[in-house]
Amino acid sequence: MLAEFGDDPTRYASAKARKNYAGTSPITRASGKSHTVQARYVRNNRLADALQRQAFAALRASPGAHRYYDKQRAREAGYNPALRHLGNRLVGILHGCLKTRTHYDEATAWSQHAHTHAA
Repeated sequence: MLAEFGDDPTRYASAKARKNYAGTSPITRASGKSHTVQARYVRNNRLADALQRQAFAALRASPGAHRYYDKQRAREAGYNPALRHLGNRLVGILHGCLKTRTHYDEATAWSQHAHTHAA
C-alpha cells in the first residue's frame, strides 16, 4: 500500500485526499431534493485491491476492525460495502500514523468504536 501511495509525505493534505485516491470514499451528489451516494470507479486498482485484502485480514487480526465491520453489517451494508467502509477507515488510520509519525496502536485506532452493544 505504501508503495502505491508514494513516498512524498506532502502529497496528501488530508486523510480525505488519501481516501479519494484509494477509491474508498464515496461520491455524494446532491441537487435540489435528490441526494445520491455512489462508489468511486476511477481509482488506483492495485491500491484498492490491496486495501480490500488488508480489510479482510484485519477482520481476523484486529478486534476493533471486526467490531467496526460488524457495525457496518448491522446497518444492513452488504459484505463488499462493509469491507470498503473498513478499508476506508484503515486508510484514515494509516494517514494519521504517517502524519504523526507514530506506530499503529489498536486501542487508539478503534477507541471511538470500543463500546459494546447492550443485549
